[in-house]
Amino acid sequence: MWPFSAIDWVMLTVPIAYLVILIGSLGVFSNLYRKRKAATAASLEPWFPPHLQRNVYLSLLHMEDPKVPDSILKAALLRRATEDIHRIVQVRNAKQALQVLLQRGSVGDDLWQRFQRAEKEIEEELRDVVNEANAFAPNWGQTIFQSASEMAQNNQIRERLSEITSKTAAEKEWWEKRKVGIQSDFMKELDDEKDGVMVEKK
Repeated sequence: MWPFSAIDWVMLTVPIAYLVILIGSLGVFSNLYRKRKAATAASLEPWFPPHLQRNVYLSLLHMEDPKVPDSILKAALLRRATEDIHRIVQVRNAKQALQVLLQRGSVGDDLWQRFQRAEKEIEEELRDVVNEANAFAPNWGQTIFQSASEMAQNNQIRERLSEITSKTAAEKEWWEKRKVGIQSDFMKELDDEKDGVMVEKK
């Protein structure tokens, strides 16, 4: 064992000071990096617009003066679940394409972070809807999204049908014009054939 007085304190303080400065600067850098990353994540634009159906449901749920009937709350929760179905479909459709674009370097990491945050928000929203549904009726949380999916499909079919019916008048008008054009072309061909036959007879 070395005698305590034989240690050169000046030579020992240099490496200790170096380690203290190194560890301190790494700690400061790590702290600043985490703060900057959190600030940029908070400043990113959300993937989806504000969730109007969730806000309506929560407003109805917390109204106390005239107590809202459970049937209206259930309908609002079902509308909320229907909007969640639309958002799930959008996330699933965008995920694979976004991964490919990210691998190619066509999009930045900020877009990928926005997307991942949207996925987490959707997962939390689904859990919240299931818990709210189970609070109304036991095991309703297991079937609410099936009902919401059927409602979403029904709404989509209605929108498609109204789009088709709105185009019906324009399509009929186009076909009438086309029909008149075809008939006039056909009549011209018949007249030309008749004129050709008469010329041959002469």
